[in-house]
Amino acid sequence: MALFEINEKSSIPIWLQLKNRFIYLITSGYYKPGDQLPTVRGLAADVEVNYNTVSKVYMSLEQDGYVQSKRRQGAFVLDVSGKPGVSIATTAEIVTQEYLKRCFELGMSLENIEEQFAASIQAERRKRDGGGRDAASRTEEER
Repeated sequence: MALFEINEKSSIPIWLQLKNRFIYLITSGYYKPGDQLPTVRGLAADVEVNYNTVSKVYMSLEQDGYVQSKRRQGAFVLDVSGKPGVSIATTAEIVTQEYLKRCFELGMSLENIEEQFAASIQAERRKRDGGGRDAASRTEEER
């Protein structure tokens, strides 16, 4: 799976998708302080977006204190420990898109994915409820 993928059908602008992905990768520890980010030209070619789009992402990351750009050397990750990361909703969207992509790569249909996911949620509910029926099906006495 590619590190950076664009969802052109998303209502989130491309530059913001890339920025959110970088923030996630930096705050999750994938990129460590001092690591060099891909070059603007290289990333633009890899994800097939305009050079100016990636440049905008890097400038925004620098303004927000995630990276430092060094002329003719590139962009380097700063220490962001204690800095808030991407919102939970954005992180969940990223993880969900990655999950769906993996499932599609396995040949699953949307219906199969939905059934599998629902079964996983039910299993988690049973586990959290102590193994029995989910909370909605318990009688008042059992609660």
